[in-house]
Amino acid sequence: MSRRILLVLALAWGLVLAACGGAGTPDKGDVIVYVAVPLSGFQANGGQTILGGVRLAAEEINRSGGLLGYRVVVRPLDDESDSDVAVSQVAAIQSAIDSGERVIAVIGHLNSGQTLAAMELYKDMPLVVISATASEQSLTERGYENFFRVNANDGVQAAVSATFLVDKLNAANVAVLHNDTEYGRGLAQSLVEELASRGATAALHLEVTEGQSAFTQEVQQVQNAAVDAIFYAGYEIEAPYLRASLVESGVELPMLVSDGGFLAATIDESAGTAEGMYVNSFAPSPRNVADASWFEAYQAVEYRNPDTYSVNGYVAMQVLAEAVKQANSFEREKVSEALRQNSFDTLLQTLRFEPDGDLIDPQIWVYQVVEGEFQQVAN
Repeated sequence: MSRRILLVLALAWGLVLAACGGAGTPDKGDVIVYVAVPLSGFQANGGQTILGGVRLAAEEINRSGGLLGYRVVVRPLDDESDSDVAVSQVAAIQSAIDSGERVIAVIGHLNSGQTLAAMELYKDMPLVVISATASEQSLTERGYENFFRVNANDGVQAAVSATFLVDKLNAANVAVLHNDTEYGRGLAQSLVEELASRGATAALHLEVTEGQSAFTQEVQQVQNAAVDAIFYAGYEIEAPYLRASLVESGVELPMLVSDGGFLAATIDESAGTAEGMYVNSFAPSPRNVADASWFEAYQAVEYRNPDTYSVNGYVAMQVLAEAVKQANSFEREKVSEALRQNSFDTLLQTLRFEPDGDLIDPQIWVYQVVEGEFQQVAN
């Protein structure tokens, strides 16, 4: 009998025990955790990786007695990678609160733009927001009392990226390209400043369109700029096509892509040109931190394999649950205070938060595509 079948049987047996009134039965009612991420459109896979991680963590919590005796219910919200949609979806959360449902948190959004837009409403709601991947630096500079993130911000990413480019890739003149989002612009500008502080130069600074797939002009500009490395701040919906355009035009310079490209699609959509490319990440790949049983548990809940940011979704739910337990409350103020005052053992590492909601000692991992797979090279 396969290990997966055994795992499914074990899960089923746990449910049987719960139905018989076992000590681990969450019987006080439901608490709602919304996961606001893109679940349709061009970034659906990225959103699904976060949602899958949250679902697995919630399943484990419920099998262990729930959260303060309540069953955790995970509700997905599709923001479609669109800030207007993200804002409009907040009405569904408010309606649940108004109807008396116990809504305790939002995990999301995937992107900084949607997070920034929705936080203007979340900041006044009786819930905590934990982002798994939103990295735009100003998110934690705006005084939100209920916002936290389990990933590094773009200031940290820019510093790590500049050091890697200069010290590891021996780059003195870098082409800095970015998409036209808050995330892309902010990260690129921070990188330009970090390069200058290390004696290197952003010899070329170009903006492309979110979702762009043809780069004829940009490739020509890179060729004319006499650079010795390329940095791209954007998403998996542009990065593989940019890489393919460069390589197919004979440009095979070292290339480092930001965390937005740390998804299997960056390799799969690159027409075989991703080999050797470097990519930043806000967490290790699942295979670097999770054992076979975690993979099998994920597959039993999601019916698919975990992808890169499944770890982030899982960790966000772990942190939320532990903060609720530390606070012995679902109240926003008490949970937020618990997040600021305690440390949290997670699949990723032990996490602690600054008063503004950023991580203390955040990390960036750097991967390289080797034989069609992401292989960790630095952290």
